[in-house]
Amino acid sequence: MENPGNTGEILLVEDNPNDVELILHIFQWCNLSDRVHVAWNGEEALDYVFGTGPYRGRDIHYQPNVILLDLKLPKVDGIEVLRRLKGDPETRTIPVVVLTSSREDRDVVASYDLGVNSYIVKPVNFDDFANVIRELGLYWRVINQPPIKKGSE
Repeated sequence: MENPGNTGEILLVEDNPNDVELILHIFQWCNLSDRVHVAWNGEEALDYVFGTGPYRGRDIHYQPNVILLDLKLPKVDGIEVLRRLKGDPETRTIPVVVLTSSREDRDVVASYDLGVNSYIVKPVNFDDFANVIRELGLYWRVINQPPIKKGSE
């Protein structure tokens, strides 16, 4: 059973206010901004997904359709967020797209070893960045077919 209030939800985990503003603007332009939640650091992202801390009481049966995850985050870095998400049977199937400025091989390898669904380096050029964000939003919201969670059929 789908929760219409959470259809198409995107969790954006990003600490750079300029990137957040740009991503939200592009999603708004593409009519994808209705269900974007921003977590400004790794700890907040984990609290949101697992319903802890300030998100205690959030219905964790309704998870994001995709998580856009920066790696260089304060409090808890993106690799640790990915490790915790993919290490828990309840959150393992949530698609995670790393969207980062890091081109370091160790970050790419670690991300894929932990089960990331895609690794995208943020383009420097504004138009290229806008196109990447638009395509990401459309793919994960419209094209991708997520698994049906047990108990929600």
